[in-house]
Amino acid sequence: MAMRRAPPLLFPAAAKHTATVIFVHGLGDTGYGWASAVENWRRRQRLDEVKFVLPHAPRIPITAAEGMPMPGWYDIFALSGRTDDIRKDQDERGILQSRDYLHGLIQAEMDSGIPANRIVLGGFSQGGAISLFTGLTAKVKLAGIVALSSYLPLDSKFPDFLKENDHNRKTPVLMCHGDEDNVVPMNFGKMSYEMLKSQGFDVTMKIYPGMPHSACVEELDEVETFLRSRLPPEADKKTEL
Repeated sequence: MAMRRAPPLLFPAAAKHTATVIFVHGLGDTGYGWASAVENWRRRQRLDEVKFVLPHAPRIPITAAEGMPMPGWYDIFALSGRTDDIRKDQDERGILQSRDYLHGLIQAEMDSGIPANRIVLGGFSQGGAISLFTGLTAKVKLAGIVALSSYLPLDSKFPDFLKENDHNRKTPVLMCHGDEDNVVPMNFGKMSYEMLKSQGFDVTMKIYPGMPHSACVEELDEVETFLRSRLPPEADKKTEL
């Protein structure tokens, strides 16, 4: 039986729609949790041709919360803040289900006329983790991937998934992390970054001193700059001609 999912929160492009950003929230949150960040980017009018899609995770029992149902992209077995605990037990089935769902959102944008190279996938915490995994194993080459305060799930099996789809080795990836994160340790994010870098992925990592497991203005400005660089307005091209 298919999992019941609420439709994503949508922010239409302010001008002609030529690009899409799919941004994925973290554990226990909803798409509405990132609406203010998107509204701020839209107010600054540097991403006018971009439609934003903020999906909502289904409510699932979370083992680390004694089975309490909450919005989650996959089950989490430990919230100790230790890298080994996060890596030890991972909900592969849930991760792959969410990957399929996000692949479906990407395909829906392509079906509406937006090419894959005008789509960025990103997210925060668990949403960043599933975005990183989904984007790097996508069936199409994306414009970019953003992973905030997150990590690469199923890292020990990652080479096997790349055998199925390896189209995004040269896709720019932006990873950001606070050095006082006690939920997803910065060192775990750095471990994921170094692993991807060693395998030839085009990944950049920004560290924010004093930032806990959250976002900050400087980080969101960095994301905006990345989005603008990966999804430049097509109107600019016409002006140049």
